[in-house]
Amino acid sequence: MEPMDCLVMYVPTDAAPAVRQAIGDAGAGRLGNYSHCSFSAEGTGRFTPLPGATPAIGAVGSPEEVPETRIEAIFPRARRNAVVGAALAAHPYETPAFMTFPVDASLPPGTGPVA
Repeated sequence: MEPMDCLVMYVPTDAAPAVRQAIGDAGAGRLGNYSHCSFSAEGTGRFTPLPGATPAIGAVGSPEEVPETRIEAIFPRARRNAVVGAALAAHPYETPAFMTFPVDASLPPGTGPVA
């Protein structure tokens, strides 16, 4: 199996469907005979835009709380630039919060789909 990574990104909830679609189209969430696989959880994002920022939500100097969705999806490491690029292009924030990290998505020996 090729090396896999995971993307975790925090997105305003109303933009989550577009980000999930974009990263899936770029190759994230491909598992066997399935595409666009991801996990999402709802929460609250908090931030204060600093001088020089151009916030999509809120105002410079004012603390903000926004309903956000945490999106997680795995992808082949070779697709990192495409997946992260698609996520950033679909995300409405000036500076989106995200991380990627390596994951072991291999199945233990002797397990897997039934033939």
